[in-house]
Amino acid sequence: MAELRAVGSPKQRTHTIGEVINLLRDDFPDVSVSKLRFLESKGLVNPERSSSGYRIFTDDDVRRVRYVLAEQRDHYLPLKVIKSKLTAWEHGEESPVAPDKGAPPEAYFASSGVSLTAAEIKRSSGLSDDQLSAIVKEGLLEPTELPDGALTFTDADLAIARAAHRLLTRGLEVRHLRGIRLATERLTDLLGQLAAPMLRHRNPDNQRKSEELLADTSQAAAIIQETMVRSRLRKLLEH
Repeated sequence: MAELRAVGSPKQRTHTIGEVINLLRDDFPDVSVSKLRFLESKGLVNPERSSSGYRIFTDDDVRRVRYVLAEQRDHYLPLKVIKSKLTAWEHGEESPVAPDKGAPPEAYFASSGVSLTAAEIKRSSGLSDDQLSAIVKEGLLEPTELPDGALTFTDADLAIARAAHRLLTRGLEVRHLRGIRLATERLTDLLGQLAAPMLRHRNPDNQRKSEELLADTSQAAAIIQETMVRSRLRKLLEH
């Protein structure tokens, strides 16, 4: 990363745009003049111009372009995110601390595969008929409807039902749980945008990367939510 900040080195070589393409083509077969011009228009690289108006790329410019292309290819990051990372590095703001990692996707997304009837959900969670119906209507639970009209629920539904019962016995109403569902949907949409580029190109490698990305980011987001709620409630108790 430090080499990206080596602009101004006295041993910098210079390259024409065609030479840059030749240097990168083995690793990035799709690189083109229009691609480099596009990256320049987005402020990701800023080559100098010769007296004749031709672009002149330094070694640092080439490394910068290589990094941008690798981030797009390997991590599907949006250009504005890549630009932000490059700017941080140029200002020496990158962190040497490796990010934490949560449970792997196979554990995080694992399901027991159980199928529960409405009667079993009510018996195991403590919800009444009316409460279960209201929670389903609010979209907190998403049961599967069988051909005979009966509903079946998963182990995830059971966990939500039990947590909902705890809130309802403490004085909240089903309508208050709507805010939790809406916040969950907003977070799901946000994280889904991160994985969308990978999911558009279905193959085993992209599938694995998207699973790892979504498992990691959703666990991190859950930590932020829980910690912020606990911290703010602690302040409420201290007043």
